[in-house]
Amino acid sequence: MYQVGDIVVHPMHGSGKIKAVVTQRNCGREQDYYVFSIPTGGLELFIPVESAEAIGVRNLIGVEQANVLMHSFSIVSNERCTNWSKRYRDNLERLKSGDLNQVVEVLKTLLLRDYQQGLSTGERKMLYMAKQIFITEIAVVIDDEYEAVEKAICQSVRAAIK
Repeated sequence: MYQVGDIVVHPMHGSGKIKAVVTQRNCGREQDYYVFSIPTGGLELFIPVESAEAIGVRNLIGVEQANVLMHSFSIVSNERCTNWSKRYRDNLERLKSGDLNQVVEVLKTLLLRDYQQGLSTGERKMLYMAKQIFITEIAVVIDDEYEAVEKAICQSVRAAIK
């Protein structure tokens, strides 16, 4: 069980802080919820305590893993799938997995595609979501600003494609 003040990661929203644990009545049954606050955008989620693990809420990665992931942006590979709807579904599944390695792959391929030929509106939204998930966690782990981390990954991808 997480404690108030813990910084954790939600698979679809990135890192945030447990502001409180509250009990609410839902369908005639009392249930405990984490009040999860995301600093960017001011979003607050109520996550059922008993299903937090099943949802994919997890602890932050370590500094060493964060550094490895940041350096992985210097190596990009071309996307294999050209079908937009299949590519979109595959990327969405990767994001939902909660696995930061999968999020990095989505982020790298979308950034590469954006630099090379541009993105559709749907993929642009997905790029924003992937950045949100990845950068909010990395910025906390390496104790840096969101904008600095975003700039670093974009520069790495640009350098890798030249």
